[in-house]
Amino acid sequence: MRRSLAAAFALCLSAAGACAQEPAKTPIQLDIVNDSLPKSLTGAPGNAAAGKKVFLTRTLGNCLACHQVTSLKSEDFHGEFGPSLDGVAGRYTEEQLRLIIADPKRVFTNTVMPAFFKNDGLSRVRPEFVGKSILTAAQVEDVIAFLKTLN
Repeated sequence: MRRSLAAAFALCLSAAGACAQEPAKTPIQLDIVNDSLPKSLTGAPGNAAAGKKVFLTRTLGNCLACHQVTSLKSEDFHGEFGPSLDGVAGRYTEEQLRLIIADPKRVFTNTVMPAFFKNDGLSRVRPEFVGKSILTAAQVEDVIAFLKTLN
């Protein structure tokens, strides 16, 4: 099992190889309220179709490396380390999902899920990715829009 966990973690980290943002001069500040991020990171709602693409793309979200989603059963290589995302829209609010994606350790302290919208306080970051987040603010909002379709 240890080898499988290491392989899944490597897949998650491979998503970091395609960091979408230019290095930020200052750390990304998240306005956390009651274990959630109540404000959109972009000021606009995300696009569920674009979010599904980010969710599935190995060099972006790569979410299926760790999670299962029954409605995506035609896709290969569902992971078994993270919880199933079936019904996630009923378990968490949009605001909670935003924080879980942006900085999951703020909610689940022992998770191996990477912070998708954080650019500081990370460990073992390759020099070319220092100061970058894995996803852009718009991509985070798109993934949230997709997750909201999983009832």
